[in-house]
Amino acid sequence: MDLVPAQLAALVAIADHGTFEAAARELHVTPSAISQRIRALESQLGRVVVQRTAPCRPTAEGQVLLRLARQVRLLHDEVDDALAHGGAGTVDLPLAVNADSLATWFRGVLGEVATWGGVALRVHVEDQAFSTGLLRSGDVLAAVTSEPTAVQGCSVERLGSLRYVPAAAPVLAERWRRGRGPDWAAMPVVVFNEKDTLQHDVLAARGVGEPPVVHRVPTSADFAEAVRLGLGWGMIPEPQLDDGLVPLVGRLHVDVDLHWQRWRLDSPVLDRLTGVVRRAARRTLRA
Repeated sequence: MDLVPAQLAALVAIADHGTFEAAARELHVTPSAISQRIRALESQLGRVVVQRTAPCRPTAEGQVLLRLARQVRLLHDEVDDALAHGGAGTVDLPLAVNADSLATWFRGVLGEVATWGGVALRVHVEDQAFSTGLLRSGDVLAAVTSEPTAVQGCSVERLGSLRYVPAAAPVLAERWRRGRGPDWAAMPVVVFNEKDTLQHDVLAARGVGEPPVVHRVPTSADFAEAVRLGLGWGMIPEPQLDDGLVPLVGRLHVDVDLHWQRWRLDSPVLDRLTGVVRRAARRTLRA
């Protein structure tokens, strides 16, 4: 099977932008040209590779090709950059990071990559328990994940543990204190989104179901701020604890193991990024 680079580029652009028209703008061609490339690819394979939905998404077969296409694009960009002696090309690096990492220790990664030049990070914010799905689908080349088992075609290494502490604003903690501990069954709670089970896991471990009031605040910084303002209690990453928050119970905490999964590619840029991620994790995460 001979795959045409222009067809693979069209598939990547559709996956990134969601429509044939936006893909055409990205590649500086007409929507008709994008359509022709995808039809030719599908004709060669004998199967559909793009779902014509809103937004357009690769099919299962398209995801297999998308993984290949992103790897080819990364290596192609690196060769272009090397031949231009670092002066012309831009290397595209799509990766997945959970929101709490992005708001804490991963900022060191962003700060260092900012000094490189010629590299464009495209960060997908995804829960650490779900980010491997983006690796499997070909949407990203690397991910911070809680999954210790490598996705096929990827390598994996443990980064460390991000500690979470049940905390609340001092006024809220005092209002709902019953004896030596909080009234878990009645105290309002803040969750990040529907994928966030940390708070409910703590409650379940105490034989408590969902309290009457559950707030949802789906950004990491605003989640911590909502807890500081007394909206409810929540599981706060240790680096975000400050004077505006008090732990609810002594030494109670939950450690979430984080891993770095990346595609096994002979890529200097991906190798360099991996080294930066490793060092940033050592500075903040628990060994």
